[in-house]
Amino acid sequence: MNFLFKTTKIWLFHLATLGPVGRIPFAPGTWGSMLAVFLAPWLLVPLPFMWRFILIIALFLLGSWAALAAEDILGQKDPGSVVIDEFAGQLLVFSFFSHPGGWQLGAGFVLFRIFDIWKPWPVGASESWLPSGFGVMLDDILAGGYAALVLFLLQFLLSWSQ
Repeated sequence: MNFLFKTTKIWLFHLATLGPVGRIPFAPGTWGSMLAVFLAPWLLVPLPFMWRFILIIALFLLGSWAALAAEDILGQKDPGSVVIDEFAGQLLVFSFFSHPGGWQLGAGFVLFRIFDIWKPWPVGASESWLPSGFGVMLDDILAGGYAALVLFLLQFLLSWSQ
């Protein structure tokens, strides 16, 4: 049983860091977001709207568990190498768009990184609302919500002005 527990914890750690992505020595969160930008068209476009949110919820729950395992292994709270939270938050940005195109992917990436780094209320405060891995994931989900809202408004304004 102890072997199974350790093995599971190691797999969760690798999920939390998205394999080698979280161990890139500079800006690992940006790389985790960028991975989501590149995968979003293939992960999200084929899925109906409801399944996109089921995917985000599953990532939130599994990512929370993975972040908790990584915190335990590394002995740190919210280690920088944990990037599953950026991945999930960035995917949330594109979940509202049926076929996110080039400008949406670029703008969504920049907007998410701005909100993730700036952490306007309640993004920054949310880290302490839930315990451990859930708090790690929640702030990025909220940052993704802000970025999605601004991206939606940008798209509306662009389509309205044409």
